[in-house]
Amino acid sequence: MHDLIPLNLLSPGQYANVDAITGLPEQVHRLEELGLRSGTTVEMVQSGRSCIIRLAGHKLCLRADELLQVLVRRGALA
Repeated sequence: MHDLIPLNLLSPGQYANVDAITGLPEQVHRLEELGLRSGTTVEMVQSGRSCIIRLAGHKLCLRADELLQVLVRRGALA
């Protein structure tokens, strides 16, 4: 599990696969409703306090505290 990192550590242009989402059940459910589920490929568009990610062709803007709950494996391509 050493290759898992928080989503917010990705650099713009990097891809990763979502491996796990941690946090309060209602927060996890909200992120899953947005499409962030285990096995999903995401691309970091813009990092920072408010990060922008590309997910299934859509861009999502998420606060950094939400991103810390998403653990990913770097380097995966869709």
